[in-house]
Amino acid sequence: MKKPKEKSRYRGAWLRALLVVAVSIFPAVAIPTTAPDTAQSMVLLALVAGGIIFAEYASEYPALIEFRFAAPFNRTRFALLAAIVLMLSMILRNAVEPSALNGFVAGLASVFGMILSFPGSPVNLLLGALPDTATAAHIAEVRDGAALAMVMAIATVGGFVAAIRMNIWPMGTGPFNVWINLPTFDPTAGNDVVQRLHRHARINIALGIVMPFLLPIAVIASGMLMKPVTLMSPMGYVWGIALWSFLPAAFVMRGVAMNRVAHMIHDSRRRLADHDGGHYVAA
Repeated sequence: MKKPKEKSRYRGAWLRALLVVAVSIFPAVAIPTTAPDTAQSMVLLALVAGGIIFAEYASEYPALIEFRFAAPFNRTRFALLAAIVLMLSMILRNAVEPSALNGFVAGLASVFGMILSFPGSPVNLLLGALPDTATAAHIAEVRDGAALAMVMAIATVGGFVAAIRMNIWPMGTGPFNVWINLPTFDPTAGNDVVQRLHRHARINIALGIVMPFLLPIAVIASGMLMKPVTLMSPMGYVWGIALWSFLPAAFVMRGVAMNRVAHMIHDSRRRLADHDGGHYVAA
C-alpha cells in the first residue's frame, strides 16, 4: 500500500505533467492558422515533455530538474513560459479572429514594441535576423511579440531578485539540501563549494544577459548553412520568441539562485564557527 506522501508526490507529478502538456499544445489549438500536421506534431512533443516531467517529479529524488524542493523557483519559471506562450498566441489569434481581450494584448505589445525597438536593443537585433523577404506586417508582429515577452521576462527576474533580497526565497521548512536541489552540481568536486557556486552564478548571469544579443547573431549565422529562421509559421513565431526571451531569464534566475545558496552556506558555516568558538571559550 502506498504511503500518503508517495500518493501526494504522484498526484503532483500528474498535475505538473498535465500542465506542461496543456501549455505545449495551447498555441496549436488557439491559433486557427495552424496546419493539421503541425498540430499533430505538437501533440506528440507535448506528450513526450509531459512524460519527462512526470518521471522526474514522480521519483523521490530529482535527476535533472534543479531547485525541486525550493519553491517557488520552478513554478515561477513555468508561469513565465506559460504566460509568454499565452500572450504570443493571443497576438496571432487577434490577426485572424479579433476580440476585445486579444486586441488589448496586441495593443499592449505594440506599445512595448515601439518603445523597445531602438537601435542596439535585443528586439531590434532580433528583427535584423529576419530575412529580407519578411513583410512589414510580419516584422511588426515579431517586434511586438518580442518586446512583450522581453518585458515579462525582465519583470519576472526582477520579482525573483526582490524575493531573495527580502529573504522570501527559498520557501519551506528545514535546511536547504544542496544535493537534491542541485542534482547536476557536485558539491564534493573541485575546490570550496561556496567559491564554485559563486563562479557558476556569475557565469549563468553573464550568459543570461548576453544571450538576447547573441541568439539573433546565431540565427544569422545558421542561415548561411541551412534554411534561415523566419518565425513565419505560427509555431515558429510562438516558440521561437518564447525561447528567445525565456532562456536568458532562466539563466539569470539560476545564477541568482546559486549565488543565494552560496551565501546561505557561507552564513551557516560562520554561525557554526561562532558557536564552536563560544563553546570552546566557555569550556
